[in-house]
Amino acid sequence: MTVTLTEKAALKLRTVLYGNSNNIAGIRVGVKDGGCNGHEYALNLVKEASNEDVCFEQDNVPIYVDPQSVSLLDGVVIDFVDSLTQSGFTFTNPNATQTCGCGKSFSTANCGGQATPCS
Repeated sequence: MTVTLTEKAALKLRTVLYGNSNNIAGIRVGVKDGGCNGHEYALNLVKEASNEDVCFEQDNVPIYVDPQSVSLLDGVVIDFVDSLTQSGFTFTNPNATQTCGCGKSFSTANCGGQATPCS
């Protein structure tokens, strides 16, 4: 299981995690059904890992991966982009056979998911 943070993503996440007084423990990465291609990325700040999460740390950022999402996220690279036209986290997923123009949803050859229109 590999989820990798770029240097920019790790810096942004450390800023949020350690500059926050809400006792945030780490980030949970997952996939949910939806988006215009069937799957949509989920990235959330959490106070603790669930018992089932796959847990590891990179660059002082605790990362918890939803167990149902492990196969869909294996090899994903999370980056942080801050430009005139876009700001936020982006995902590069080697398992994706199609991605949406918005960059928030994807589909794979071997897993379904129910597509919904982009909003």
